Formats: sequence, C-alpha cells, structure tokens
Amino acid sequence: MEGQPADKPFAATWSAAGTDVNFGEITRQYIGYLADLPQFTLRTGCEVRHISRTSEGWKVTCHDMHGNTTHTVEARFLFIGAGGGSLPLLQATGIPEADDYAGFPVGGSFLVSEEPQVAGRHLAKVYGKADVGAPPMSVPHLDARVLDGGKHVVLFGPFATFSTKFLKQGSFFDLPATVTSKNLWPMLKVGMHNFDLVTYLAGQVVLSQKDKMKQLRTFYPNARDEDWKLVQAGQRVQVIKRDADNGGVLKLGTEIVSSADGSVAALLGASPGASTAAPIMLELLAKAFKDKVATPEWQATLRQIVPSYGLKLNDHPEELQREWDRTAKVLELALPPPQV
Repeated sequence: MEGQPADKPFAATWSAAGTDVNFGEITRQYIGYLADLPQFTLRTGCEVRHISRTSEGWKVTCHDMHGNTTHTVEARFLFIGAGGGSLPLLQATGIPEADDYAGFPVGGSFLVSEEPQVAGRHLAKVYGKADVGAPPMSVPHLDARVLDGGKHVVLFGPFATFSTKFLKQGSFFDLPATVTSKNLWPMLKVGMHNFDLVTYLAGQVVLSQKDKMKQLRTFYPNARDEDWKLVQAGQRVQVIKRDADNGGVLKLGTEIVSSADGSVAALLGASPGASTAAPIMLELLAKAFKDKVATPEWQATLRQIVPSYGLKLNDHPEELQREWDRTAKVLELALPPPQV
C-alpha cells in the first residue's frame, strides 16, 4: 500500500491457514514412488514421432533425443498429456473425434523482482481485475513466490505474448501444422466472435517495457525500473472446438477428448490447477474405463482414494465436515469451519 492514495478503496482477505504447494516436488515424489514398481518405466528426452493402431490398442514410436535411437511402445490404452503438444499428438492418432478441435497458442511474460527489499516484504497474492475483453487467465496480480532453496521473488503479470509455437521450445510450424480443412472454419469463426480478445492480445504484444512498468505501478507505485526484469513464461494452447450453432467455440478451461472405444484420451487446453487436477482425472476414468468404473471393485477403490466420490458436498454437510477435518489433519492446518 506504500505510495497509494490514502482514500483509494481496496478489498482484502487474510487467512493464516493458507498453503503454497510445490507441484514440481510433488511430481518428483510421485515418480520416485512409481519408479520402484516393476510395471513402471520412465523415459525422458524422447520425442513421439508416430502413433498407429494395432489389433489390441496402440503403438507409439519414439525418438531418443540423446542417444539418437528409436524405440516403440505398445499399449491397450493411450493417454496424451503433453501440454501444448497434446493437439498434434491427438491428431496423429487419426481418431475422428480429433477433427472437432483446433488450438491457438498464447504465451505469457512476467515482470520479476529478486531485490530483497521488495521480495522480502511482500508475502501475499494481490489481484486486480481483468481488462474488458481479456481472458480470465489475464487477471493481473502481484504474486510472492518462494523458489527451490528458499529464494523469495515477486512476480507481476501476466502480459500476453504471441508465437506460433505450441511449446516454449517448440517449432514455429506448430500452429500451421495443426490447421486442417475441418478446423480452419471454426478458428476463423472464433476470431470473429471474440474480436475483443483478439484486440486485447494485439495490444499486449506491442506493450513496451515502460508500459508494463506503468501497469505494475498501479499495484506498487514505488516500483523502480532497476529492480524488475521481464521473464518469458511458458506457452498455453487455447482449445477451439467445432460447434454446430456457432461454427466454433473458444474453450478457456481443460477438455478431455476420448475415442469412441475409450482406448485413447487426451487432455487439451489450460493446464489443470490444484483444484481441478483430481476431478479431471476422475472424469477421464469415467470416459475411458466406463464399464470398469461401474463395477463394485472400482467403486470401492475410488471411494478409498476419494471418500466423497460420487457425492455433491453441498448436499451432504456431514460429509463436507468429515472431508474438511481430514484435510486439516493431513495438511496440519488450523482451518475455520466450512460455510454450508
């Protein structure tokens, strides 16, 4: 609030029970556990070059980027979770469901300060309001982060960037390579229906460093140019889905696409956050393993993993209280009672 006018209104919430989760560390722990199982194999530094059907499922041909070798993997079920690279791989399967989708890449950059006098004194997330026509993920925020090793930094953004790459280290041909005769019209229709969004993205691309610092100072008036640097974040591929009524619809969340026989599924769109990752995977199981999910054995296992599985907690306050207490115990939090 330093440097802000004394009469400027603001809203704030505070809770001592908040947590910050290092998803990279969680992933390493998951992989560490799986690596000890005999039926699990992890391959990194590989690029999928070809996907084809077999009599029992799928064959995936991969190229080892380090050893310059090629190997194949056969499986009855194939899940594609490759971030921005998911759409090209889904198209490579040849399933007709892939024809309904296109992708539009949007990148992001942030102003970052590592200055101890700044980062050491800001220990919160401060959010503003998105501009008219801006997508939900563009909501500006001043965000405290603690990196591996305990280093404190402060981020401000995001500022939208544009590239035809689907991945940060991808190819400029990623976007044109996924345009087909079946998804070109939906892409054009989405552009016409979302002109405010197109205008917003174009305006973001031409912002100068001075313009970005000016936006930062609406949050932190005392920000000094020398304390902040611009850092490019990753790429996300927004999903465009063919629609019978409108030609095409821009999907701002995640989208699970599966084949009619349930043998292949892909996760498209925005990367799932903490609150959506689990329900997305439960939705995947329901789509790809519909018959098995309906069996008593699978139902029992799912309820063991997710005790409230199949229930709407808003309609079951007693179950909500049990989940609330269980979460507080596992995470060692002092949580206030749930508001039902």
